[in-house]
Amino acid sequence: MENAQNKQHTILLSAGGTGGHLFPAQALATEILKHGNRIVLATDSRGLAFHEKSAWAQKGSVDVKVLPSATMGSGLFGKVTALFTMGMGILKALLLIQKIKPDCVVGFGGYPSFPAVFAAQLLNLPTILHEQNAVLGKANARLANKARKIATSLPDTEGVIHFARKTILVGNPVRADILAQQGAALPAFDENDTLNIFVMGGSQGARIFGEVIPAAIKSLPGDLQERISIRQQCRPEEIDTVIKRFEDTNASADIRPFFNDVAKQLVRCHVFIGRSGASTVAEVAVVGRPALFVPLKHSDGQQRRNAEAIAEAGGAWVMEDENFTVKALGDLLKEFFEKPDMLLKAAEAAKSCGKPGATGRLARLVYDIGGGGGGQNAPVHNDQEKEKDLAA
Repeated sequence: MENAQNKQHTILLSAGGTGGHLFPAQALATEILKHGNRIVLATDSRGLAFHEKSAWAQKGSVDVKVLPSATMGSGLFGKVTALFTMGMGILKALLLIQKIKPDCVVGFGGYPSFPAVFAAQLLNLPTILHEQNAVLGKANARLANKARKIATSLPDTEGVIHFARKTILVGNPVRADILAQQGAALPAFDENDTLNIFVMGGSQGARIFGEVIPAAIKSLPGDLQERISIRQQCRPEEIDTVIKRFEDTNASADIRPFFNDVAKQLVRCHVFIGRSGASTVAEVAVVGRPALFVPLKHSDGQQRRNAEAIAEAGGAWVMEDENFTVKALGDLLKEFFEKPDMLLKAAEAAKSCGKPGATGRLARLVYDIGGGGGGQNAPVHNDQEKEKDLAA
């Protein structure tokens, strides 16, 4: 009989179509692949497009399957259409699971993650949910009752109180290239140095950044403008407009629709500006960079709660959209120039919030639930290592 320790295991990961859901899935996949196992990733068409743009996808070691999914539309027609689409996704997921026979299915939230996890639960396969945000997402909430374990990124996640016995804090898995830059020293910044700013607006970009940031820089004295170097993500259709806005300043600007070298950009920057999706917050904290977070508004306040976790430690500033004004940002940038030490202090505070051991903790949970220990090279799971990881 084949020893379970040496058996190759198949793990099905199911994730929504944004970086916030896909990046932790990619991080877990990288870890599990190290130990001779097979990974299949289920997502929707948007997730496939996002996945294919990432440098990680070029490795070609993960089989990606597209499953239909939909959020509940408005009106009777919208609801019926969404239910039909989701039903097709579940049917395709059932067929996929019968074909690949996964040992465990891990859902990372977002409606595209629902079909595969729901199908696995119908077949009584072990499922794990990972919640990146400070508030349990709708898809995960609908799947929580039958999940074996719910892994959270932050303590006191809202919405898991009814599932406390099967909830475990693991942190948010971070991509390997960013994890490799854990705690990188902040670049020198003194009275004559250039202030490096890195701006991301989430997977779809953020129009407000392209409007406010160039105007805020333009509001500064000319000599301070010259000391700013900015790398900024924006939507493809807005690039020309945003470039023209920066041309009216003395700053150096590199504007792109997508950055494949996020780790490099985080290490280079003195301050990050962006939305506060869970993966973004986790990556900024692991590298240890001061951040200005502008939370995307949700009815449940997910992104604000994510940002506050670092802001309360002194590693970030938080501005809602209505407070993210030309004057407010201009005043903050001027303060950075006048008090450069505040960036160093914020970097140390951000670093203290990072959880670099999250990927290993989640991988061991998958091995435990999926059975067999994850392969002959899987990390040992013992209480001493648990305590060491949680301290990280």
